[in-house]
Amino acid sequence: MSTTAFRCAITRDVITATGKDARTFLHSQLSNDITGLPIGAVTHAFILDPNGKLNAFFRVRCIADDHFMLDVDAGCGDSAVARLNKFKIRVQCNFELRSEVVTAVRGLTAAACADLLALPGAVAAWRAGDGAVDILGAMPSLVQAIRSDSDAEYHEERVRCAWPLFGVDITEASLPAETGLIDVAVSFTKGCYPGQELVERMDSRGSAAPRTLMRLPARMAAQTPGDVRTLAMAGRPYMVVSDGNIVDIGTCTSVAGEYALVLVARAHIDIAAALQT
Repeated sequence: MSTTAFRCAITRDVITATGKDARTFLHSQLSNDITGLPIGAVTHAFILDPNGKLNAFFRVRCIADDHFMLDVDAGCGDSAVARLNKFKIRVQCNFELRSEVVTAVRGLTAAACADLLALPGAVAAWRAGDGAVDILGAMPSLVQAIRSDSDAEYHEERVRCAWPLFGVDITEASLPAETGLIDVAVSFTKGCYPGQELVERMDSRGSAAPRTLMRLPARMAAQTPGDVRTLAMAGRPYMVVSDGNIVDIGTCTSVAGEYALVLVARAHIDIAAALQT
C-alpha cells in the first residue's frame, strides 16, 4: 500500500430506495443513466429542481433491480428525499434516510484501489483516477493497516482532486454546468428528467455557465517586486495580476494545502485556465 494513502471517518446521508419501480423512477428523476446501471455498479448523478438548479448530488449504487442506495454529503439528505417524494405519483418506490459513518481511504494508487474495491463494503468514490475508496460497515484488516489521519488532510485531497462539497463549493443556487461535475453526473443520451432542458440547451449551444468551479493554486509567487498577492481564503475574492492589473476573477469556496476551489466568473475563464498549466 502506498505511503501516501490515508484513512479517516466521514459522515454521509444515505437514502435507501426500494420497490419494483425504483429503477424506472430514479431514471426518470436523475441526470444520469440509471436504467443501464448494472447490479453492483456505482455512478454519480444530480437531481434538479424544474428550473435546472441543483437539489442534490448523489452517489448511486445499484444493489438489485428493486434496491438502490443514494448517498449525499452530510446534511443534504432531508431536502433530497423531499424532492424525490414530490414527484413520486402512483409509483412503488419507498425512501428511507439515515446517517452513516464511512471510512474514507484516499491517496491510493490504481493497484491499491483495485485491491480495496474487491473487499466487502468497498465502493468507489470521486473520479476513477482520484485514488478514492469508501468502506461501508466494518473496517477490513487491510484498511486498518492504512495510517489514520485528520479531516484536514481529507479536505486537502478533496480540493486537490477538485471534488466539491455540497453547501460549500456547490449549492442549491448552482447550475450543473457550474460544478465541474458534468463529466461524471450527466448523461446526454438518456430520456427526460426534471431540469434537463436547461442542461441540454447549454450543452447544445456551447454556452458557458456564469461561473465555473475550477482548481487553482492557493499561493502564487509575485511576478515583480511591486505585485500585490492575496493568499487564497475561503469566501474571499481570488485576486491575480493580469496585464499589469490586479483582477478579481472569482470567489474562493475551499482552500486546503496547495490548491483552492474557485468559482471563476465567465469573463475570466481564460485567465484561470492559464494558471492551471
